[in-house]
Amino acid sequence: MYRSALLLPAVLALAAVPAQPALAAGPAAAQALAANAPDHDDAADYVWNSADVRTVTLTGSTATTTAPGVTVAGSTVTVGAAGTYSFSGSLTNGRIVVNSTGTGIVRLILNGVTLANSTAAPLDVVAAPEVMIVLADGTTNRISDAATHASTDPANAALYSASNLTITGNGTLNVTGNAYDGIASADGLVVNGGTIQVTAADDGIRGKDYLVVQGGNTTVTAGGDGLKSDSAEDAMRGYVSFAAGTASVTAAGDAVTGETDVIVSGGTLTAKAGGGSTVTPGDASTKGLKAGVALVISEGRTTVDASDDGVHSNATVTVDGGTTTVATADDGVHAEGNLAVSAGTVTVTKSYEGLEGLKVLISGGTVNATATDDAVNAAEEGVPEMQNAPNATIAVSGGTVVVSGGTDGLDSNGTLALSGGTVVVAGSPTRGGGEGGLDSNGALTITGGTVLSTGLSASTSQLPASGQGWISYAFTANQPAGTVVHLATSAGTQIASFQPTKVFKGVVFSGTGITRGTTYVIYTGGTVSGTAVGGGLYTGGTLSGTRVGTVTAGTAVRG
Repeated sequence: MYRSALLLPAVLALAAVPAQPALAAGPAAAQALAANAPDHDDAADYVWNSADVRTVTLTGSTATTTAPGVTVAGSTVTVGAAGTYSFSGSLTNGRIVVNSTGTGIVRLILNGVTLANSTAAPLDVVAAPEVMIVLADGTTNRISDAATHASTDPANAALYSASNLTITGNGTLNVTGNAYDGIASADGLVVNGGTIQVTAADDGIRGKDYLVVQGGNTTVTAGGDGLKSDSAEDAMRGYVSFAAGTASVTAAGDAVTGETDVIVSGGTLTAKAGGGSTVTPGDASTKGLKAGVALVISEGRTTVDASDDGVHSNATVTVDGGTTTVATADDGVHAEGNLAVSAGTVTVTKSYEGLEGLKVLISGGTVNATATDDAVNAAEEGVPEMQNAPNATIAVSGGTVVVSGGTDGLDSNGTLALSGGTVVVAGSPTRGGGEGGLDSNGALTITGGTVLSTGLSASTSQLPASGQGWISYAFTANQPAGTVVHLATSAGTQIASFQPTKVFKGVVFSGTGITRGTTYVIYTGGTVSGTAVGGGLYTGGTLSGTRVGTVTAGTAVRG
């Protein structure tokens, strides 16, 4: 953001924002933005001379001004030339219209303005190379339209721009779109300041070519979608970028949606869609964050409560930073293509399926997912669920993965490859047989990392004959949730202890200390101890409890 020393006193001071701990940012957002058309934001747009500002006073049914470039016809005020204009006062049934066909930016400083209109958009940019709306410090500005516009009015928002639009400043803007959208631009829209509150019958804030949020404090309540970009004519447009600031979005449709990309690279974003995770999804799209091509989260704090998918892409989802928390009545994070997590934290507190994609690739970060069906699922379109899907895979090579599934924990319709990191899986506490902690139609490989899986069936896949050592033990009866289990060497040295939160019967454990052909001992009871690694799993520690059986690594044992 840029501010000039030449700004009017009303817009000099930046709003104070409480400091939050910095989050590590990944590179994916910058790469995604570089692949899109650049936005129109320019440092020069924020610089003007206060002596050149032209004043317009709204007086209820008309306006007074001596400013060149401004005409007043009844209750319609028209800005016809580039320049910087300061508006104050109110129009009870009037309009500010920008119709500047020359060169140069038009700046509208709203210095305590109330606009209402019964037949058209109260603030309507018909033509201009670019328009900037500046919300003056300490002021509250209100714009509202009626439930219907005249058939001759092409504007489909209370605040409408046919040109590139920027909203900045430190004042407050309240917009009520009773007919259609709240704020809309037929080109690009940049928001980087102000306290903006939008209530809309349809979409809240919409930029056709792009919507870029890089500051401010925005609240949206929408009968359609919340934050939106919907250009389908150009593959480099139609994106939403949320880079900084705070936004709280409640939408009957999708909370944040981009025809192409949705890119989160900072700030705090709270999104509620379709009534939230307690509402069964219907035919309409009610997703939290939805992208037509790429959905990228590289930084920031994102919280989603959605009826439909929480985070969704018709192609790819990439998470390489930030903190993302999702509750949904459908999938937590869903990609039709690859779903990749390399850094950051992804927590799915409630879902039907936690993470789903053609390929789910976790190489770093922290993933926690709770689901009534599969916690993590890899599926391929067109391949029946029980057949081996040749392109589907779940691959964990790093990070920490803690998941709990109502059916399967990790379920791949293709391959399941565990080569690094920490994986703690709780499968179904009520269904065994074909449901398990680890479940794959293709090959299961374990070549590294620390792996713990529990469930009535800890694994429905054939455990690998090569790779890192593993132990598999099945108790003769179901074990209650909270039962402490210890794995120790035959000499009594504890390797790991764990305390599952759900009923279980089977246990699979793999780690660097497990040697094929070596006998290990299973204990229950006592207390967990050692180094906590997540999901109730501890490594090392002091052995306690009662010995219940032995197991040879590389051989499945029933207790």
